[in-house]
Amino acid sequence: MRTKQLRAEPVVFHTFNAVVMILLAVVTLYPFLNTLAVSFNAGNDTIRGGIYLWPRVWTNQNYTAVFAGGAIYHAFWISVARTVIATVLSLFLTSMLAYTVSRKEYVFRKPITVIIVLTMYFNAGLIPSYFLIKDLHLLNSFYVYIIPGLISAFNMIVIRTYIQTLPEGLIESAKIDGAGDFRTFISIILPLCQPVLATVALFVAVGQWNSWFDTFLYASSKQDLSTLQYEMMKLLSSSMFSNSNAAVSNSGSAMNAVQNMVTPVSIRAAITIVSALPILVVYPFMQKYFVHGMQLGSVKE
Repeated sequence: MRTKQLRAEPVVFHTFNAVVMILLAVVTLYPFLNTLAVSFNAGNDTIRGGIYLWPRVWTNQNYTAVFAGGAIYHAFWISVARTVIATVLSLFLTSMLAYTVSRKEYVFRKPITVIIVLTMYFNAGLIPSYFLIKDLHLLNSFYVYIIPGLISAFNMIVIRTYIQTLPEGLIESAKIDGAGDFRTFISIILPLCQPVLATVALFVAVGQWNSWFDTFLYASSKQDLSTLQYEMMKLLSSSMFSNSNAAVSNSGSAMNAVQNMVTPVSIRAAITIVSALPILVVYPFMQKYFVHGMQLGSVKE
């Protein structure tokens, strides 16, 4: 009797575990699937509610409205360029700084670390930041997307903590072989830091891709520097404004136009899918590095 009970316990546990994981997956995926369904549903029908996992009235008008203007294609490549360039430069410079402050023989590592950490708690504010960008002649310049975010205090701490977990003998052996600090960093540290670098790369890339407020502040007067997120924000704002005007001037003779109307809810869903799709494509390839990097870089032994 005791043996049968012990054999039944793994079955009960695995069944319970499978049910919980399925429920968790449904809860996690539902918001995205619901947004996808709304993005393919007719705008006037979406107002009625009741859209869950499947569109009730299929249409691609929401995506047609998103891609109607030619500016969005140029803005897409600006977002890609700023994301790729900023991610690569930020990874290289932040990891170089992290390696520097991780060396025990470096005299100023503690003061520099304190100064960097203080930037996480104190911020000058929006107006001083704007005047700083202006004095650096970065207004209406592509470099305004790159230079201000090259070094991140949080990312530096994550990379530094990971580097401190690496065997010290590797660095010492490289120095015995005649390698300098830069050669050691390039040949030894960077290859060993792939997991944490992939984690930080995901942080930086997502932040750069989703950023639109810096475009609004520093480059809104130059259309050639407009990013995808900023164009999406303008499209959503214009959709809400047009929809409110249409509600005021609506009449019985305009019923056909109302049936094909793109509503703010439907256009927001389409914008969300278009904006999130590139990140969703890249993330599965970096997921194993993301989990591994966070585990090793977050705890110092």
